[in-house]
This record gives sequence, structure tokens and C-alpha cells, in this order.
Amino acid sequence: MNTPVRRLALVVFAMFTALLLSTTWIQFVQADDLRDRAGNRRTLIENYSRDRGAILVDGNPIASSEPTDDELEWLRRYQQPSRYAHVTGYYSFTYGAGLGLERAEDSLLAGTDDSLFYQRLSDVVTGRPASGASLELTIDPDVQAAAVEALGDRRGAAVALDPRTGEILAMVSRPSFDPNALSSHRLSAVDEAYTALIEDPAAPLTNRAIGGDLYPPGSTFKLVVAAAALESGEYEPDTELEGGLTYTLPGTETTLPNFGGAACDPEDRPTLAESVQVSCNTSFAWLAGELGDDALRQQSEAFGFGEPLEVPMSVTPSIYPDELDDAQLALTGIGQFEVRETPMQVAMISAAIANGGVTMTPYLVEEVRNSDLEVIESAEPRTRSRAVSSQTAQELTDMMELVVEQGSGQSAALPDVQVAGKTGTAEYGDSGAAHAWFTGFAPADDPQIAVAVIVESATDNWAGETGGQVAAPVARAMLDAGVER
Repeated sequence: MNTPVRRLALVVFAMFTALLLSTTWIQFVQADDLRDRAGNRRTLIENYSRDRGAILVDGNPIASSEPTDDELEWLRRYQQPSRYAHVTGYYSFTYGAGLGLERAEDSLLAGTDDSLFYQRLSDVVTGRPASGASLELTIDPDVQAAAVEALGDRRGAAVALDPRTGEILAMVSRPSFDPNALSSHRLSAVDEAYTALIEDPAAPLTNRAIGGDLYPPGSTFKLVVAAAALESGEYEPDTELEGGLTYTLPGTETTLPNFGGAACDPEDRPTLAESVQVSCNTSFAWLAGELGDDALRQQSEAFGFGEPLEVPMSVTPSIYPDELDDAQLALTGIGQFEVRETPMQVAMISAAIANGGVTMTPYLVEEVRNSDLEVIESAEPRTRSRAVSSQTAQELTDMMELVVEQGSGQSAALPDVQVAGKTGTAEYGDSGAAHAWFTGFAPADDPQIAVAVIVESATDNWAGETGGQVAAPVARAMLDAGVER
């Protein structure tokens, strides 16, 4: 073979090799990605040929599919849409599976998950129409309803957990939206609805309970600081702390006052328990400096800060900041500076205290069933970490009971039920506006439900309202519904 022919043969061989490799790559490696792209019309129409699985709360559908007479054979419908929008998410021909369980469990609902292989095989053999799996949730409808009704039109979020198992009993984010507007087969109307939601400054598509812009936790973070103090072995509930009318931030001339300018103790020496009860800013700023940022970071991480979590929707990790100077460290002691949390994380802190110091992994899906209603997956409670010792948990519980009995959390009290809680009022920005928090659990001696509530100070009219005034009543409604389960 002469040189020109040999070179041509090598070029042809290289071209066939490239073609073979590219075809193999597209058909086997990129196949799933290409099929799942939002703009793949053929795949979308194929998806609409299957009965997408239902999402159930207490056996009742909050999302289901109805047959139609148009090209898209099934229409996704959402019952009580405003109440459950951030739990379900939406399923749209134009925008695909968005938010919530529609996105997180798309393969199960669509019937394409590997766990449904034998069901798909059976459907082919028997000629039965293909369908997806249904999801039975851990949500308690009464607790969810109580949170929605108590929050009303205010911006904010609420989470409830069973501290013994990690079951999510409620997950509410306000403002809400109507997923039916996005699942419609009138595609021009869908585009208009989606554009309006995206452009809405109130960000209704954001699930504030688990993500979005994280919140400063304010005085609810004092539970973490108190836990670190007790766990250090150097402090007990009756240990006296420095707690005057004001505290000068180290290295500055800036003074930190107590809320309302009140003294924490007549002698300016409140105990740790008294500091929690009256939410003493000055003593906790001082205590943070004594403990150091390593101890506070380690305790935060023991409660779950910084760790990825899927419930199955992804929860944005909460943050305890790095590289603090002494003044910044003092501010973290009252849940300010750059400490940031999700309401889910705040609920997990209360749940861990309620559960004797053990954090359970939160989860939202109780069971997955195939089209024959056979259970193919069932959730098992899983221990996530030991956040504090059982002794520390009991001491924190005692302090939190005093907050509700005699302190700032009295609006969360229930008749004949002992409630443990902690309020928080977290300033943000430069205007002095603040978010209102409450977290706690009940009954304190046999915890069945732990909650976290944030009410955003979203307008000037709401500025200055405290956690005890506006968040504690929401928590009270949720706790009341939860202890009657």
C-alpha cells in the first residue's frame, strides 16, 4: 500500500472510530440527560401518556392526574393548592417537574424509577396502561392547616417534626401559589402565570422552610450557645454570668443593649437559666466570647449546621461563620452577625432537645406504593447525630419551660399541656426591622411535636414585632393540633 492510500485509510478509520464513539456516547452515556431535558417535546408527550402517581396526605390526594381528550393524555391537578404548594411543587408541560416532591421524586411519580422495573415489565406483558408510583406523606393535615391559618397572609414559614422519628408533620411557606396554573394545558396561560410568579418580589416559588435566603436566627440561637456551655462541663444552669444593662463589643466602642433596655438581673449576674428565660443579650454575648468560636461551631455542627440534607427536597445547609473577630463572635452569641439558618434547622434543634439530645433525620415520604398499592419503599426513622447529652437536653428543656411559663414565650402556652420554647427577634439590614421567631415542643415531659416558626418583618407596618407577639401564637396553634394527634 503506497503512502497516500495508507494515509487516506487512516483518515477513514479515524472518522469511523469517531463516529462509533460519538454514537455510543450519545446512545448510552448521554441518553438519560438528553431524554430528561425540559425542551425534549417527544419525551414530554411520552410522559403525559402515563398516569403520574398521586401524592397523598392521610390517604387523600393533594396531587393527582385526570384523563383528558387532548394530545396530553393526563392533566395534573392539585387539591388545596395554596396549603400544599411547596410540598407538592408543580408538574408542567412547559417547565417540567418543578419544586417540591414533583421534582425530588420525579422518577417515582413518572414510573421510570429502577424500583418500578418489574411493574413496567408486568404492564407490558398484561397490556395494562403504564402508571407511576404514589407517595404517602408524613404530613399531619391538622398541623399543616393550623400553620397555614395562623400565618395567614404574612410572609414566613413553619415546620413541625415528630422529634422521636424525624417525620415532617408540617411544612409551610408563605406566600404560596397555585400549581394548577402551571399544570394547565393552556400553554400561553401557563407562560403568563409562570412569568408573574418569577417577577413577583415576594418570591412565592421559594420554599422558605428549607431554602431561599437563610434567616438570622436571633435569640433562638441562644439554645445552641447554652448547649455548648453545658456540654463544656464548665457551666451549669445556676452558674452566674456577666449580664449588665449593656455589653461593649470587644475592640469597639459599640454597646449591645438588652431587648427593651431592661436589666437581666438586679445584680447584673443572671444565671444561665435566667439568661435563657429572659433572653439576655448581654450575658449571651459575653458567654460566646468565653466559649470561643470553635466550641460554638462544633455545637452548631452537632445540631446539623453545614451538612447536606434531603427530605427528599434539598435543604440549604445552615451557617455558622468562619474567621470571626471578638466583636463578631459576641454577636453570634445572640444569633446575629452572619449566623444563618433555615426554619427546618431551627426545628431540628428543638427536636433534638426534645428527643434527649438525639437528632433524627427529617423525612417527608412515609411510603411509596406501586399501581397495585403494594408498598415498595417504607421509611425507617434514622438517627442523624447526638447533639447533646441527655442531661444537657433535660436542663435545656427545663429552661425552655420557664420561657413559656414566665418569660417571653407565654403566648405559646397551652392549657393542661407543658410547653417548652424559645422566642427570637432577629434584626436584619440597616433599618432596624426584625424577623420574629419561635421554636419549641410539647408536651415537655413526653414530646410529640417540635416546631419552628418565622414571621418575616416584610413591611414597615410589621417592623418591631417580637417572636413572642407574632410567632409564638402560630406555634401554639401547631402544637395544639400536634399534641391531639
